[in-house]
Amino acid sequence: MEANLAALDWAIIGLYFVGVFGVAVWAYRSEASKDTAAGYFLGGRNIGWFVVGASLFVSNIGSEHLVGLSGTGADSGVATAQFELLASLILLLLGWVFVPFYVKSGVFTMPEFLEKRYSPGARRYLSYISIVGYVLTKITVSLYAGGIVFETLMGVSFWTGAIVTVLFTGLYTVIGGLRAVVYTDMLQMFVLIIGSVLVTVLGLAELGGWGVMTETVPEGFMSVWQPLGESDFPWTGILLGAPITGIWYWCTDQYIVQRTLAARNIDNARRGTIFGGYLKLLPLFIFVIPGLIAYALTQTGALELESSDQALPALVGAILPAGIRGIVVAGLLAALMSSLSSVFNATSTLVTWDVYREWKPDASEGQLVWVGRASTAALTVVGLAFIPLMENISNTLYAYLQSVQSYIAPPIAAVFILGLAWKRINAKGALASLWAGFVVGFGRLALELYNGAENDRLPSGSWLEAFAEFNFLHFAFVLFLFCVMVLVGVSAVTQEPATEDVEGLTYGTAEAGTGSAGRHGGGGTATETETETEADVDLTDDPAWRRRDLLLSGGVIAGVVACWIYFSPLVF
Repeated sequence: MEANLAALDWAIIGLYFVGVFGVAVWAYRSEASKDTAAGYFLGGRNIGWFVVGASLFVSNIGSEHLVGLSGTGADSGVATAQFELLASLILLLLGWVFVPFYVKSGVFTMPEFLEKRYSPGARRYLSYISIVGYVLTKITVSLYAGGIVFETLMGVSFWTGAIVTVLFTGLYTVIGGLRAVVYTDMLQMFVLIIGSVLVTVLGLAELGGWGVMTETVPEGFMSVWQPLGESDFPWTGILLGAPITGIWYWCTDQYIVQRTLAARNIDNARRGTIFGGYLKLLPLFIFVIPGLIAYALTQTGALELESSDQALPALVGAILPAGIRGIVVAGLLAALMSSLSSVFNATSTLVTWDVYREWKPDASEGQLVWVGRASTAALTVVGLAFIPLMENISNTLYAYLQSVQSYIAPPIAAVFILGLAWKRINAKGALASLWAGFVVGFGRLALELYNGAENDRLPSGSWLEAFAEFNFLHFAFVLFLFCVMVLVGVSAVTQEPATEDVEGLTYGTAEAGTGSAGRHGGGGTATETETETEADVDLTDDPAWRRRDLLLSGGVIAGVVACWIYFSPLVF
């Protein structure tokens, strides 16, 4: 589908850009505290549950994610949808288990929470590894995907598309901060879902219905549970390893969690995660199934695919009429811009709050906002500068870079989970676990890169070869267990944290304090800025809301189980 958009399509795309910018301007002007740190980085801590949930969903779905899900669907079926279904359950963990501690502690960032629970060293580890990871993977990949979307679907040159994407997205992110990001995310959620539903419905109509699709695709394509040893996503890896990376991404990563920190109170934060859980049931049907439809159409001769990753563009070009096509392209742009604006804002928050503010703890509110805007602008330039390098990165290396989360997730997940669960865990244990996990994880990555795509450089049958080729989901689980042992072992032989240093930050001390303004475990120091901003945290946790949220959470669990049962031939 190259440069075959009708005038009506272009009009819809133009309307989409106008709508996004209009919402961003409205969000910026409507926030009275926009020139404060809480206003710029956390939307004034006044975001409702619907916007929180919409932003959680859309910020996770980038164009490369959307195209990749349909491509994997066309190549191997619905197995990859397991990560989307698990995300629904893990979002419930975020809302019920993690959010109360985050909100009560009054933090702006996840590294800041680690400092309160452990030490400044733990904060610096997470800050720098997050910033570097965002720049090398999320920002660069999003910009690259944006250029591809413009070039492939709109007939606009790659560089023009990338520059337009970064300048437009960067502009409203710089001006409006998180409030502009989450409200534009809400608009983009509707555009993305409507466009994707249209692709699925019209694709099934073109094919002849759901039954024709299930009869046409190969055996095993309709199962989310894959046999051990026959897939990159075996059922053992899904049950053991995928939850580890999921907890890291959905419950401890600044890129995602920042939305819940911006919620009006604990109730709205929790319900936002539940709403996000319902939304994460959709990708199986509106992102993955179109890939199966594209595959089935190739079997009938109605469609040709050069590669599985062409499933979505080819489907859009072949079956959608003018106007509808413009909505779908706008949906792709929505996925791209929402993920890009989210990573811009999350990275600038880390740079400002965990780097600049540590260097200059007496910085005023105005200075912090100025640094946040300047760092966002700088990130757009860095992202553009990295794009030419993407052409020199092999597909193999690109794939390895995207799998880095399996190597950095386990130690981070371990220190967060055990840190909340057990007050005996201390700063020395956390640092030992983080660095031990880092060494082992990136040792595995180095061996993978050395072994190459053909898996033929390491001695055949050696333990090095086995280590390098170990399924990445199984590896994530084993690395998590290793990090837990280091964390518990080092903590056990070193001094127990003082009760006042973990007060309100673990389940054992949850009633003893909140860990909020003015109290900084692990050696942090309160500043005038921090006291002012944290004093505005609303800790409302209404029992009536909790009862309704329990019922709503049960609905999410029922939805996941229903999908597991329907897409679940006996493969064990």
